Amino acid sequence: MIEYFAGIDVQIKRGCCYYIIDENKNYVASGWIKDNIPQSFKELFFQTCRHNPNELAIGIDAPRMPIEKLRTRYFDKTKNTWIKRSKASNGRECEVVIKSYNIANPQWTRTYEESPEWMRLGFSVFNLLKEFPFVYEVFPSASYKMLENENVKYELCLTEFNSGVKDMLDASVAALTVFEFVNARGCEVGGDDGLGTIVLPRKILL
Repeated sequence: MIEYFAGIDVQIKRGCCYYIIDENKNYVASGWIKDNIPQSFKELFFQTCRHNPNELAIGIDAPRMPIEKLRTRYFDKTKNTWIKRSKASNGRECEVVIKSYNIANPQWTRTYEESPEWMRLGFSVFNLLKEFPFVYEVFPSASYKMLENENVKYELCLTEFNSGVKDMLDASVAALTVFEFVNARGCEVGGDDGLGTIVLPRKILL
């Protein structure tokens, strides 16, 4: 049974921030990690779940992996199907779905060599947390839009918010997004390209 839900906002300059809530959406912990970031998250989360990875779900606001080649499939939301075109582009199919439904504007994933430093850090965090069975990619900007007309509540603690208010808020919404998804109120998009999915706090209305 999952008892804890963690969110990570990945960035370089200030370090990465995290926010953890419990099964009742109450605040557990939050803070910033600046050194040895992937390994530090691994140690933190093992402590949080008392070395039982099945008790923790993690949402990371960063791409799970880079692309190996440019994408040639595009999503037609009117037909809910993929079509092939000659023009090739960056981005993974999970990002394409979110853009097609106008939920949010993704920062298109690129090849590893072309990826900015924060994306590369995100790849490393995902890789080092592979011992945890419930690690998801989230997109807080999409969550804000999907939840903006709902009275969704969770406990918000302002501890260490001053170091980066928007970043810490994104981390908290990442945790909330995973909570909603695990509790069967959300959905998972993409994945047919083998490059990972993004989980959302609500189902997409077709």
